[in-house]
Amino acid sequence: MSSPKVLFGFHAVGVRLKTAPQSIIEVYFEPTRRDARMRQFLEKANEAGVRLIEADGLRLSKLAGSHGHQGVAARVDPVPQVRSLDELLEQLEADGAEAPLLLVLDGITDPHNLGACLRVADGAGAHAVIAPKDHAAGINATVAKVASGAAETMPYFMVTNLARTLGELKERNIWITGTSDDAPKTLYEVDLKGPSALVLGAEGAGMRQLTRKTCDQLVSIPMKGSVESLNVSVASGVCLYEALRQRSA
Repeated sequence: MSSPKVLFGFHAVGVRLKTAPQSIIEVYFEPTRRDARMRQFLEKANEAGVRLIEADGLRLSKLAGSHGHQGVAARVDPVPQVRSLDELLEQLEADGAEAPLLLVLDGITDPHNLGACLRVADGAGAHAVIAPKDHAAGINATVAKVASGAAETMPYFMVTNLARTLGELKERNIWITGTSDDAPKTLYEVDLKGPSALVLGAEGAGMRQLTRKTCDQLVSIPMKGSVESLNVSVASGVCLYEALRQRSA
């Protein structure tokens, strides 16, 4: 069985309280914080019947590995999720309710960027986030904090060979759309209503060459100001919400 992990911050712990309170071993909170947000949080924790433990800021920082705990941390058991990308796609195919929408991150190593990407993917209704096992950030406490609970709900698959995985997606009739500053078309000129995987690379370096070659099409995000590129989490949001807009229409 997997060992317990630590979540910290109101969003991350709050989402776990809402979605899987039975997985919470104990919640640590700073008793000197008595504002409305803490009171509401403790009310929800009491309603869920979880064990509450008072802890000072130093103990919380050590537990969380960060000073950004907001006075709240929790030890939790892992929540069972879909075990593989294949299993997820097979479920979607069997259900048939909506076309797959996937976010693929190539070379994103900053946990803050990963957390933000997971959050926007959850918000836009993406079905999973995919990244290579090498040159990529994994899920840790910082990612969970930045993701504001999305690390608990958004499937994140780290694959051995990204280009091969993209090829397997194409075999499932999922259209691979990569983003590049020099692409001939903009994001707003392509059809994203069907099964889609949106591929974004790291800022500056962009996608690796093999990843780029594997894409079915390349698109750019129009840049009207003086900056040359967007943060990868912002770019992910722009792309995913354009797909959501097209599908909603």
